[in-house]
Amino acid sequence: MYKDLKNSSRILLEVELRPVQGQRFQPTGFPDLGAAEFTDSQSKNHLLVESAQSMANRLEKVIWDDGAADVVEALQGLPYVKSQSASLGATNSILEAHRLNSPYIVDSLEDEIVSELDWNRKVSPDLRKLAKYLIKRDPNSLIHGTFFSSIKPGTLRLPRLLSAFIEAEDVNQAASGGVKFDRLDAKGEAKDGKGHVPFHRVEYTAQKIVAYFNFDLYQLRSFGLTDDAEAFLISLALYKIRRFLDMDLRLRTACDFDVVAINSKRPEGFELPDEQTLAQRLRDQIKTLTASGEFANPPVHEVATK
Repeated sequence: MYKDLKNSSRILLEVELRPVQGQRFQPTGFPDLGAAEFTDSQSKNHLLVESAQSMANRLEKVIWDDGAADVVEALQGLPYVKSQSASLGATNSILEAHRLNSPYIVDSLEDEIVSELDWNRKVSPDLRKLAKYLIKRDPNSLIHGTFFSSIKPGTLRLPRLLSAFIEAEDVNQAASGGVKFDRLDAKGEAKDGKGHVPFHRVEYTAQKIVAYFNFDLYQLRSFGLTDDAEAFLISLALYKIRRFLDMDLRLRTACDFDVVAINSKRPEGFELPDEQTLAQRLRDQIKTLTASGEFANPPVHEVATK
């Protein structure tokens, strides 16, 4: 299925973007820092539009259907772990920030994980066994990385296979502002939400905006998974990228993009399949991996929050 990737160590995609309307856009911001501007070796101004951490959250979100409270139709049968708390409600390993290492999940899985790995905690764990466990319980954790920091001595760790970020090149600030108008009490205290309150904002223009995607095929092969499992993880990563580009490019109110071009840097000539093609591959692969026992059946493993 992915013979064109056989001799590649990475899938590197660069996707050129442009604002849907006008020239300005609002980048991500950080506490006590604001927008993350930086200069390159030629002293050109650049800007981080979306961080790797935020992109991971967005790539996970595109496979979740909020209305159905389940994975999207093409991924029905994908294993994941659901946690239920009588006082706090439900969550799951796809939506949780730390996936299976969520405090609402990991305590209920610790004994199972240690048993599956046949791990006495005194020597380094067999990370290939960990990869096989994750394929069974939560393949999404292999895509975005796993670190069971709370399972001591904290050595159960696999790096993410898929990483992404968005940068803008040759940027300039576009300053603007306004005022919050109070119809009733123009001199009211701002701390009370009253009065006329002037404000400023800084947006940006850029010569070029690029979304970068990196899928680590070399790391994937090191997991020692079956060919079917490897092919599934490639399909899942590509599906996430395709759905993000097709449906989730309004990153903020003032940060909304269109795709200009998709370029493959490695391997040359690789083409990102359309969503329908990838969806059908995933349906077929899920059936195969479930029948072989590599996927948990039933796929959703429910635990109670401890």
